Amino acid sequence: MSQFHLHLVSDATGETLQMVARAAITQFADSEATEHHWTMIRTERQLNEVVVGLVEKRGIVLYTLVDETLRRDLEKACRRLNLVAVDVLMPAIRALGTFLHAESKAQPGIQHVLDEEYFERIEAMQFTLIHDDGQSMHDLNDADVVLVGVSRTSKTPTSMYLANRSVRTANVPLVPGQPLPEELENLKGPLVVGLTTSVKRLVQIRRNRMQMLNELHETDYTDEDAVKQEVAEARRLFNKMGWEVIDVAGRSIEEASAAVLAMLAKRQESGAEAD
Repeated sequence: MSQFHLHLVSDATGETLQMVARAAITQFADSEATEHHWTMIRTERQLNEVVVGLVEKRGIVLYTLVDETLRRDLEKACRRLNLVAVDVLMPAIRALGTFLHAESKAQPGIQHVLDEEYFERIEAMQFTLIHDDGQSMHDLNDADVVLVGVSRTSKTPTSMYLANRSVRTANVPLVPGQPLPEELENLKGPLVVGLTTSVKRLVQIRRNRMQMLNELHETDYTDEDAVKQEVAEARRLFNKMGWEVIDVAGRSIEEASAAVLAMLAKRQESGAEAD
């Protein structure tokens, strides 16, 4: 496996840059990056420190700098050092400026301003934490999305990812031998999505979980036949209730969440058209 240095230079927190970089890196399975994060770079002195780091550990540079002077100076330094430098943000800003016939604000970190969207995201996170794993069922109708599934079908991590997208998400486990909670059966407003997966994958995940807990004896929780029946019963319930279904086998949390977001958007569009 080839290894290389990856310098991420940003005038803000670098979150956007990191997501883009890691999405790109995943396309190269035989390469591994050592990431160097240079965040809140807003002065020439700070940029000089970055250049020193580039000299010491040569590699590729990805950057998001909205200040023209800093951007130009970083590009000059990279040319002098014969390093590849990729501007991740400005091409998109320029394209939008051309389309909108407007100039950008050129303000670093503007996406992190404490605006209404920020507080909506915090509220969604709080709601999701309170409504994790079948808790606080009394106000389940206040959710935007309710995820339902048997144990270890990624309900909680998917819920948290959606919450970070300002989606108020609750998740409810299906427990063998226990009836469907009345609150879930009578839901009116939220989008309900059933999460399912392959039996073999679920058994493996559960066995790994039990090993971590030093519980090595076999139970219905990890028995393949019992799990097969459990998954089949869950699928029958999803069909009976008319809920949307996502098979999370082979999907990352991000991919499963994207599917939920697409379902939610489609539902909202249908509602708007009906109005």
